Amino acid sequence: MCLWHAEDTLRGVQAVVVPGGFSYGDYLRAGAIAARQPVLRAVIDAVQRGIPVLGICNGFQILCEAGLLPGALVRNAGLHFVCRDQRLRVESSATAWTGRYAPGAEIVVPLKSLEGRYVADSATLAALERQRRVVFRYLGGNPNGAAHDIAGIASADGRVLGMMPHPEHAIDPLTGPSTDGLDLFRSAIDILLGSVRSFS
Repeated sequence: MCLWHAEDTLRGVQAVVVPGGFSYGDYLRAGAIAARQPVLRAVIDAVQRGIPVLGICNGFQILCEAGLLPGALVRNAGLHFVCRDQRLRVESSATAWTGRYAPGAEIVVPLKSLEGRYVADSATLAALERQRRVVFRYLGGNPNGAAHDIAGIASADGRVLGMMPHPEHAIDPLTGPSTDGLDLFRSAIDILLGSVRSFS
């Protein structure tokens, strides 16, 4: 189900994916305007109830701007748009979205962004590392200058995940470089169907 930005309810959905794209043209800051729309207030309320939320690319930026995840996404180092198949390491399977991956697994997922460089202050970065909330890390070179090679992070309870690469573009061998992104969505379905009791 697709939800319009002006809606103030999630209409009973059990999980939310905030997709990539250029919301409001990224004219202010990527995700800054979208983070203040009525539907995001409904998402924030749903997060308090434990609903799983995934933010992809611009969706990651929106989750940070909305305060659901710490840090920010800024212009890539070198100020160039990056578009390539990107190797990632799965650092944590302790989230609602990564339960089907083994920690340390290497996957390939497309990366397409101009403002994809994850930044945070030193205390936040230290806390993310200490709490094992860095979920994905870039391999084979840092494509955008992200702090600590971070490609994705999670909330403290593991229900909210933001990532810069696009797992939805790696679900079918006909259209992507791999099917490595499919297990993100399968992991969330496992949680929703109750086939996994806990991911922590």
